[in-house]
Amino acid sequence: MLAVAVALAAGLGAVLRYLVDQVVYHRIRGDFPFGTVVVNISGSFVLGLVTGLAAHHGLPHNPTVIIGTGFAGGYTTLSTWAWETVTLAESGEVLEATGNVLSSFAGGLAAAAAGLGLALL
Repeated sequence: MLAVAVALAAGLGAVLRYLVDQVVYHRIRGDFPFGTVVVNISGSFVLGLVTGLAAHHGLPHNPTVIIGTGFAGGYTTLSTWAWETVTLAESGEVLEATGNVLSSFAGGLAAAAAGLGLALL
């Protein structure tokens, strides 16, 4: 039953990822993958929050797995981020590719820390 719940949460996360990416894309046009950055940073916040709730407030195992592995795993994307970064670099947009790497790493770490910090309140 847990595997089914994880699968359903992952599906929900994937649909939400698509919707968020489309909203961002239609508001900010251009070659830079702002949608993927927004998705991965917000997903990092969710993971930080879930981790903090599990570690410090006793969030039970099943909701932790369903939200962390299922929803956040379906929502965030390493493969799209890597593909977009390589595509930017191959097309000669090295500064944008570097910005994508740095914004995703720094933003993701900061968002995860913020989620963890929120859980500690």
